[in-house]
Amino acid sequence: MKPVVQKIPSPVTRIRVGCPAHNCGGRCLLIAHVQDGRIIRLDSDDRPDSLAAPQLRACVRGRAYLRRQYHPDRLLTPLKRTGSRGSGQFQPISWEQALDILAGQILRVRERYGSAALFVPYGTGSYNQVNGSHVARRLMNLAGGCLDIYNSYSWAATNLATPTVYGTLVTGNQRQDWLNARYILMWGWNPAEMRDGTNSDYFIRLARQAGARVVCIDPRHSLSAASLADEWIAIRPGTDAAMMSAMAYVMLTEDLYDHEFVRTHCQGFDANQMPSPGEESYSDYLLGVRDGQPKTPDWAAEITGVPASTIARIAREYATTKPGVLYQGYGMQRRAYGEQVVRAGCVLAAMTANLGVPGGWASGLGLQAPDGGTLWTVFPTGENPVRASIPVFLWTEACLRGKSMTAADGVLGVERLDADIKLIYAVASNCLVNQHADINRTIPILQDESKVEFIAVQDQFMTSSARFADLVLPACTQFETWGVEDGWKYGDEVILQPKLVEPPGECRSDYQICAELADRLGVGPAFREGRDERAWVEFCLDEFRRLRFPELPTLDEFLDQNLGAWTRPAEKPAIAFEDFRRDPDAYPLNTPSGKIEIFSQQLQDRGNPTEIPPIPKYIPEWEGPMVTPKAYPLQALGHHSLHRVHSTHDNNDWLEEAFPQRVFINPLDAAVRGIHDGELVRVFNARGEMALPCRLSVRIMPGVVDIPQGAWYEPDENGCDQGGCVNVLTSARWTPFAFGSAQHTFNVEVERFGAGSQAGRAR
Repeated sequence: MKPVVQKIPSPVTRIRVGCPAHNCGGRCLLIAHVQDGRIIRLDSDDRPDSLAAPQLRACVRGRAYLRRQYHPDRLLTPLKRTGSRGSGQFQPISWEQALDILAGQILRVRERYGSAALFVPYGTGSYNQVNGSHVARRLMNLAGGCLDIYNSYSWAATNLATPTVYGTLVTGNQRQDWLNARYILMWGWNPAEMRDGTNSDYFIRLARQAGARVVCIDPRHSLSAASLADEWIAIRPGTDAAMMSAMAYVMLTEDLYDHEFVRTHCQGFDANQMPSPGEESYSDYLLGVRDGQPKTPDWAAEITGVPASTIARIAREYATTKPGVLYQGYGMQRRAYGEQVVRAGCVLAAMTANLGVPGGWASGLGLQAPDGGTLWTVFPTGENPVRASIPVFLWTEACLRGKSMTAADGVLGVERLDADIKLIYAVASNCLVNQHADINRTIPILQDESKVEFIAVQDQFMTSSARFADLVLPACTQFETWGVEDGWKYGDEVILQPKLVEPPGECRSDYQICAELADRLGVGPAFREGRDERAWVEFCLDEFRRLRFPELPTLDEFLDQNLGAWTRPAEKPAIAFEDFRRDPDAYPLNTPSGKIEIFSQQLQDRGNPTEIPPIPKYIPEWEGPMVTPKAYPLQALGHHSLHRVHSTHDNNDWLEEAFPQRVFINPLDAAVRGIHDGELVRVFNARGEMALPCRLSVRIMPGVVDIPQGAWYEPDENGCDQGGCVNVLTSARWTPFAFGSAQHTFNVEVERFGAGSQAGRAR
């Protein structure tokens, strides 16, 4: 009998690595335990911890990443469509065939329609420097260009509205300064779930421990409201600008605003500050001089559902408990007139002089002082020969009517587009179907091969977008290739992502795929510049060092010392607008007046005062409590859940178990519909319908339901979504100034399927 030989396990190597960057709103550090070419465990940051340089602690999504990394449904080979678009019918093909097909289609479309007919959509499914959609954009730019994009799905209105007030997006102090605040308004802001900078929730907790009062204003009693706030104020979605206007009214009529600061640092507050005589000032609007309606707390209470006494109290607290932070979340600007709430929040900060001082906050986008806090992309995408650019949210319009789109549709760079979109190359993006609005409108556009003639999707799973592709290319995860990332919106950090394991099957990195396409398009040497992924990481580190961090370690130092991440400590937190606050004449803002523009001549010149007023106003939404059709009486939300990063992780079974997809409904709304907790319900409007379990909760205000966004679209044979994808219900209308997503403005009805019904979503 032969002796049994026991194999001695290989040693386990612990490697610090950046959490795969799927644009969750943070940048964290993991410790990967690698054994025999496989990651067997993930821990989080173990480095020394301090206030100036806190650990980059991963959330539950990063800690559960192995369930995604080794998921049995990973794409392993290139696929070519055999059935109709959306049928899910594909056959495996070789990489040589796949790359030849895609390169041939790019050349064909360019020859027939011009380069502006080619399109790389917005996508953040891989968001480090050497992977993701910007790698494809570099390829396209070198090979003749493609239709360009600007803005984002996340914060389009904030991104364009903030500069109309301040002339910059750098409106935030470094977060360590929050500990100097005495009052913090978390307005529609949920860092405990969506992050908005690693450790933002931690800094709020420290500020509260240091004595700051924290108030959360949100239709939901979110995890942030539960864990970070002293008070939760429920407000009807889309009415935040009304409450802000009423707060400003209280400050004006009770003489609580900072007269001197407004006089010396602002434009447009009253008749004495108007750049255009005879135009409506902000004071005129608040007092109802032109429209006959003073913006009193009683007026706002009827609109918002917040008691008038509460509105007045919050106004007094914010105006007198200084310094104070009014931090705006992004969900409330992904609405019908999202620009207004952004500008209204900035004006409250200006009226109370809560900017340019320790413990204050100017509101708006809030990139951190002194330089914005991030370089976004240092990987060079090159100059695009195509001058035309469209808002990211309007790509379906460019498929339908590109040749008729002009500046009135947000087109930049040219008077009119000269082509419709005819080829889409989607890299690390689920925005073709799942994350774009009004899925039942989008799908026919994608199915019509006379409109979009070719679609390629590069991803790790057969997503709902990939199902509508002609060609699907299997991509590596960030653990299977090299990458590097910085601190997203906040934090002076650089985080290395070394290659840890080999990819499964025939998966290739985004960079490798694009490099081989570049060979076929005749620009291979220009694309590579003699570098592989590791060498490009070294290049990016050199760029970080040149542009922001001269003390940054080299790649060899990162690897030899197993650093994982490097942080520049914030020993003395930077304060946005500090110089402007001290001397506005010597340090003017980058606005036409050099001051804070409560009245914006730029907006006045748009000639659309009803939807783009020059001063911030509350404008009733096109769907909402003031205009709700009787058939769809419930306002709906789609918040960012800890289950997913947008749509990434929806198939992660651990996260599904912890955060199952449900519609949250207040017991009062459920009672009148005969709905019981846990029942399968139908959620619907004129755009679509879904079936999913319900959760009765007093943590959502009456009249509002919440369907966490990002669930994968899974229609049954009747077109009823069984996955709970909120975008079967959302509207494809956009905001009037930024041309941004207004996907949070939609109404629904909910009805029961019957007692004992079970959810169709199975894992």
